[in-house]
Amino acid sequence: MLTSCARRDLFCALGILALLAGCADNHVAPVAGPDAGADATTQALHSKVDTIVVIYAENRAFDNLYGHFPGAHGLEEVIGRDGRPLPAYLPQIDRNGSVLATLPPTWGGVTAAGVKPAVTQAQSTGLANAPFSIETAFTPQSSVTLSTATITRDLVHRFFEHQMQIDGGKNDGYAAWSDAGGLAMGYYDYSQSALYALAKEFVLADNFFQGAFGGSFLNHQYLICACAPTYPHADMAAAKPSIAVLDQDAQGQFLPRLKVAANAKLSALDEPPRFAKNGNITPANYFGDGQFYAVNTMQPAYQPSANPPVAGDAEHFYADPNNATTLPPQSQMTIGDALDAKHINWRWYAGSWDAALADGRRPAAAAREVIYAPYYPGASPDFQPHHQPFNYYERFDPKTQAEHRAAHLQDYGTLLADADAGHLPAVVFYKPQGNLNQHAGYASVAQGDAHIAELVAKLRASPQWRHMVIVITYDEFGGAWDHVAPPQGDLLGPGARIPALIISPLAVHGTVDHTQYDTASILRLLTRRFDLQELPGVALRDKALATHGAAPMGDLTNALDLRR
Repeated sequence: MLTSCARRDLFCALGILALLAGCADNHVAPVAGPDAGADATTQALHSKVDTIVVIYAENRAFDNLYGHFPGAHGLEEVIGRDGRPLPAYLPQIDRNGSVLATLPPTWGGVTAAGVKPAVTQAQSTGLANAPFSIETAFTPQSSVTLSTATITRDLVHRFFEHQMQIDGGKNDGYAAWSDAGGLAMGYYDYSQSALYALAKEFVLADNFFQGAFGGSFLNHQYLICACAPTYPHADMAAAKPSIAVLDQDAQGQFLPRLKVAANAKLSALDEPPRFAKNGNITPANYFGDGQFYAVNTMQPAYQPSANPPVAGDAEHFYADPNNATTLPPQSQMTIGDALDAKHINWRWYAGSWDAALADGRRPAAAAREVIYAPYYPGASPDFQPHHQPFNYYERFDPKTQAEHRAAHLQDYGTLLADADAGHLPAVVFYKPQGNLNQHAGYASVAQGDAHIAELVAKLRASPQWRHMVIVITYDEFGGAWDHVAPPQGDLLGPGARIPALIISPLAVHGTVDHTQYDTASILRLLTRRFDLQELPGVALRDKALATHGAAPMGDLTNALDLRR
């Protein structure tokens, strides 16, 4: 295995600068040029697939929901029927490298604040060093049985902590480096859910990895550009964005590891991890090109944003650029640009988008009622601005690009109307609002499951269904452990294994697809179907995988039977 420095040099050689810096309404999409010379699969895609729908849920590792799915590489590979670990299980280790005698407590308690009945931190201690059932593991101590309808506390899911948890592919650092302690090792019985039933009817991909390490913000960016956002001259910016402090090797090269705070306790059994500075921005030159990149949650410069409108903006279109978490507008090439270049109609629909637009344009002193609001678990709508990646780009400036913005960024209500009328664009992205996206801390698994399944039912009733492919996946792991090691790629990822469902009349019904995929496999499918320019980061990911002896990522066509 290459050292981190060798990997960094390799990644630069593959063209990191190109990766990161470059990084009418008819549902039947046009194809540029004749099919002469195209392979049979590509020709079949052109003739049989008109509409591709991407539904992007939140924060679930594969084992967390589908660990016992029949035919999948699941938990039976590492734990027995009695829940005890098998020899293949790699136990969780403490921060000094020794094996943990038990899992750490779930710091702050298992259930989200305000959820009743509660499972407290004291009631979470002493669990065996093994994966466990979230529903029943705490019952002996608390007399409480949880379910997929329970909103548990959130778990850390950030760029550098994630790599420390993966620990070079051993996946043995999840409990030690999580702010939620032992809860990182929990999983659900998801077998009675609507999406589980759809996975059994259609295709479940069990080798699908999140495109980038860490959390939602970066993985939404990776979904549309296969790159990380830039923050030029972050060290001199008046807003003073937070820059992470990392460990370095003997040559002064940055390691993918946060520097631990000087007074932090040594054992994960004693307290959650603490770091010197856990910033949102990488140090300059972490990726080898002298630039700063945003890898943890930052806010868009355009409303809706968590940051209030800038002073002097009478129309309240823009977020305050002097806020430390406001990211400067981005200019990298996105999948939207590639689709526009071929005149392919596309839209990003979001739950409560229209309400969030209005909420974001309220005066700075006004309390938010939609954006990250209301402030209690399960509250509706709890709109998340950092889940709206196109809103970070200059191409969607609300004043200079108002027409383009209005054409492509639309509300969930419009999605339902378009589906019912048979007027969906060729490419659909859908992001559920906060309380319906399955994110721990503020949403339950069950409520999001019901919402997404209801949308799938409406899409199956659409006149466009016969030529439709639906991909349901998750942005990232949400801090939850998975037993499968990610393939070694580049310095952005891939990260943990996450669920992905492929639903279509053309699906290879009732199968588990073992093909290796990542988030950008969605971009690969779109590129192949619509003859698009390949995004630089997609090609560079596969080159990095090949250099490490790993297979390239698939484009989801193995989940389809295009001979029909």
